[in-house]
Amino acid sequence: MKSDSNVIIRAENICKFYGDGEARTLILDKVSVDFQRGKIHTIYGPSGSGKSTFLYIVGGLDKANSGNVMYENLDITHLSNKELCKFRKKYMGYIFQMYNLIPNLTVKENIEVCEYLSDNPLNIDELINVLGLETQKDKFPAQLSGGQQQRCAIGRALVKNPMVLLCDEPTGALDYKTSRDILMLLEQINQKYGTTMIIVTHNNSIKEMSHHSIIIKDGRIINEENNLVPKKSTDLEW
Repeated sequence: MKSDSNVIIRAENICKFYGDGEARTLILDKVSVDFQRGKIHTIYGPSGSGKSTFLYIVGGLDKANSGNVMYENLDITHLSNKELCKFRKKYMGYIFQMYNLIPNLTVKENIEVCEYLSDNPLNIDELINVLGLETQKDKFPAQLSGGQQQRCAIGRALVKNPMVLLCDEPTGALDYKTSRDILMLLEQINQKYGTTMIIVTHNNSIKEMSHHSIIIKDGRIINEENNLVPKKSTDLEW
């Protein structure tokens, strides 16, 4: 593949399997894709298709058995665990379906935990305002709704000002209205901060708000689309 300054992550021929011999299970089969800087990307597919595994590999949380992952000019494929930890700390933010908030810390304190990981963090008060958590900032996770907890988790991932935000089913545990609110927030964050986003989802409608989407089935990309005019999150229906 040719070099492209707009590409922030390039995955080439990614293969991943578990087990050996007859017990070997192929999870990803020669998956190649470019992720453009500052765009919203969606990885869509059924359960067991390999989409979350692929997300973890491009984000440095897992390693492929073969293939390469380039982050800008850095090949992260063969980095040691210690080097990968430094890479994730510097460049990546992660949002999962489970919020994993620290129960005895307030909303603001949960976000501040990750503020100290960055040399160039976002302004925490401004971020809390963007997240719509001004009136909840002194509450503990148990006092929050699911949507508010997810907003806090997003704030924790964002405060260190990551270049890339990886989202694994960020609306999977939420109801329709709250899911819409979270998607509106992600859209706003992308526009305000220029954060590159890669969103794994079961929800086919979410790809309509993304600039680029891939569909994975049985460990292979079966379709890839570029969307020049993404829908607004408020216009999504499912």
